[in-house]
Amino acid sequence: MRGRPLALLVGATALLCATTAPAYAGVQPGTTYSGEGTFYGATGVGNCLYDATTDIGIAALNHADYENARMCGAYLQVTGPRGEITVKIVDRCPECRPGDIDLGERAFARIADPVAGRVPITWKLVSPDIGGPVAYRYKEGSSQWWCGIQVRNHRNPVATLEVRTGSTWRQLPRYEYNYFVSENGAGCGSDIRVTDIYGQTLTDTGIAVRPNVDQAGRAQFSKR
Repeated sequence: MRGRPLALLVGATALLCATTAPAYAGVQPGTTYSGEGTFYGATGVGNCLYDATTDIGIAALNHADYENARMCGAYLQVTGPRGEITVKIVDRCPECRPGDIDLGERAFARIADPVAGRVPITWKLVSPDIGGPVAYRYKEGSSQWWCGIQVRNHRNPVATLEVRTGSTWRQLPRYEYNYFVSENGAGCGSDIRVTDIYGQTLTDTGIAVRPNVDQAGRAQFSKR
């Protein structure tokens, strides 16, 4: 399997603050990784359940580093034999080995001759310039009884997502298809708090249960 929105909502409010960074066992900031680069007919649609895009900077990450969708939406700077490109992870490459990246065809052509097919690469996590705030999408079928929430347009990888239930926060489990799920509906439609891998936290209110609609928060994670 390989990669898959627009934002709409008024009345959302957000708070950006720094907290202690959560444990992160996968791809580490400031670390350079190596592996092999390949390419496929990427459209943006795939395991991360994002929409199709015309952006050439997209790729699928190997299963190990994909880490149960934690790297969905992450930006990686990939260097090959003849150049480098920053790609957004939109999919998972189950057959790829740790360190490997399966790039979109045009992205691969930026770093290597497509005739080669498979080339050595190095890559690292980056925190790029992107426009606008983070956005949220409730999964099709979401209601007060069950809901899945996806974070979109985030500068840095998202580590956790919590929903307010009464006076407390409840952390939702993340699934391989890149949604945080409340199996019993607790917190669906309530305040949302997301934390990136650097420990930065965004808290948004007014994000209603509106399946398949991208709803904008009010802030973006800071560059790191």
